[in-house]
Amino acid sequence: MLFVYPAIFHKEADSFWVEFPDLEGCHTYGTSVAETMKAAQEALCAYLLTLLEQDSVPAPPSDISLIHADNGFTSLVSCDINQYKDTKAVKKTLTIPSWLNERAISMGINFSQVLQEALLSKIQA
Repeated sequence: MLFVYPAIFHKEADSFWVEFPDLEGCHTYGTSVAETMKAAQEALCAYLLTLLEQDSVPAPPSDISLIHADNGFTSLVSCDINQYKDTKAVKKTLTIPSWLNERAISMGINFSQVLQEALLSKIQA
């Protein structure tokens, strides 16, 4: 589920901090705009996921054109909470040919990581 909220980015000395006017207490910081944007996406996802897990309804996002930043700039920040939901690991049993198992082990391949990457690729295709 994709969410998009307006955010206000503030510059202070050699760093930035960001707040979400519609989401009280949702804010974060970074040392560059790129780092701060990434942190803002993660903070937004964590905040919204927590609300949804508590059966709370998030406030609707404001119109960004109505938000004015005195000391900074406004930007839209998006997050897809599906990538953060149910991250609990689940054990799976699978069968592969013996020669493939031996070759993968000799190459130090992480079976769980390969399976996760392949499943994500298949799902997103």
